[in-house]
Amino acid sequence: MHYIILSIFFPVLFGVFLLVRKEMEHRKNLLIAVSIAFIISALLTILALCLSGNGMFTLFNLAGRLPVLFKIDEISIIFASMTLIIYICAGVYSFVYMKHEEKEKRYYGFYLIVLGILIALCFAGNLITFYFFYELLTISSVPLVMHNRSREAIMAGLKYLFYSLCGAYMVLFGLYFVERYGNTLTFSAGGVISASAAAEHGEILLVLAMLMLIGFGVKAGMFPMHAWLPTAHPVAPAPASAVLSAVIVKAGVLAIVRVIYYIYGVSFLRGTWVQTAFMVLSLTTVFMGSMLAYREPVLKKRLAYSTVSQLSYILFGLAVMDAGSVAGGLLHVLSHGFIKAALFLCAGAVIYMTGKTRVDQLKGIGKEMPFIMWCFTIASLGLIGIPPTGGFLSKWYLAEGALSSGICGFSWIGPVVLLISALLTAGYLLPVVIQGFFPGEDYDYGALQKKEPPLFMTIPVLILTVLSVLIGLFPEWLLNYLSQIIEKII
Repeated sequence: MHYIILSIFFPVLFGVFLLVRKEMEHRKNLLIAVSIAFIISALLTILALCLSGNGMFTLFNLAGRLPVLFKIDEISIIFASMTLIIYICAGVYSFVYMKHEEKEKRYYGFYLIVLGILIALCFAGNLITFYFFYELLTISSVPLVMHNRSREAIMAGLKYLFYSLCGAYMVLFGLYFVERYGNTLTFSAGGVISASAAAEHGEILLVLAMLMLIGFGVKAGMFPMHAWLPTAHPVAPAPASAVLSAVIVKAGVLAIVRVIYYIYGVSFLRGTWVQTAFMVLSLTTVFMGSMLAYREPVLKKRLAYSTVSQLSYILFGLAVMDAGSVAGGLLHVLSHGFIKAALFLCAGAVIYMTGKTRVDQLKGIGKEMPFIMWCFTIASLGLIGIPPTGGFLSKWYLAEGALSSGICGFSWIGPVVLLISALLTAGYLLPVVIQGFFPGEDYDYGALQKKEPPLFMTIPVLILTVLSVLIGLFPEWLLNYLSQIIEKII
């Protein structure tokens, strides 16, 4: 179990070390130290995933009776693996990108601290541990949003902090009652609410479940608490935007998985007004996010609105509580993570090499940066849901699960909304590709200059793009793994 603790606290302590050591101001020393930190953090996390089994480890007790407990289960493995891959790719990409930014030492310090806290969330074994590190995630990730210290960045960071804390307090209110009426706070497949408590206090527990879903939905950008996301993500440095949109927001998704399937349980929530309300909110967010992305002229902000929409694909799959929809939702956790990280890193490469930030400025960019724009194209096709990408497979299972669920109205409304959103996704991503590669006769081909970024930027983008396709090409082992999880929780 010591590998669990090391995988969490090594990057946190190393990040603190970077923040306080003055000799790390020298860029070469800083990058060597960060590279070593990435390698050791990756090895420790892999060892924890491989060697820790299903045992539990209590670090200490809060207030004498609330254990800070760590436990690795199948859900932990999915989220931790995705987090590690994307975080390392974006971190390596930062080695070049952050040359344009000031205060690199501060950036890498908080970047590593956030990595450790994300791993702690993946390995949290009970609700109190999860909540503790969930709050720490908000506080430690705010500096990534505020990094350039512009007025826009500071206001965006404060908005992110305000929304996240409001959501966290809603969760805290529900946590009090779960501790009172649940058998335990430890995550247990099928839920922890006793039959007697469900019968006697069912209504209040449903209200509290809804509060917790909305509270955790803040981090996942779910309507009506979504407004922070398209404000905060675009102002952060591109690699920070990538981990914000691909990984940090998934903390909210992981929390909702835990609340529905490991705290309240499907048998308690299925068929209730909570399920109906949650499906309505998630589908509203899917459509709204796609429409706002379609209308947005700034590329990074367009991708941020896209994150609002795509995350609620996952939330809808979880809300339907059907085996197929849950499989689709968990597949989309991975495929969206790789796709959105690749898209943000592509956008960052364009900004780094050309300074262009608006979609209407990208005419002919495919001629100048063909490699980056081909990766952008493939990732875009995955986000739209074109085979053989992972995005197609996850959306197929989401639609199939909704259709087979038999839920009145939602069994067909859900797939219709997902289809409309896919068309809107094509509408806000494909014009970038088409104008980039086919700028028209008025484009000045004589002034064309190749502007591909360095290898430390292109290789991470390539890895993420390839992974987004491999999920769709070779899904069997992953689907088998997900089916084992779903058998336990539904």
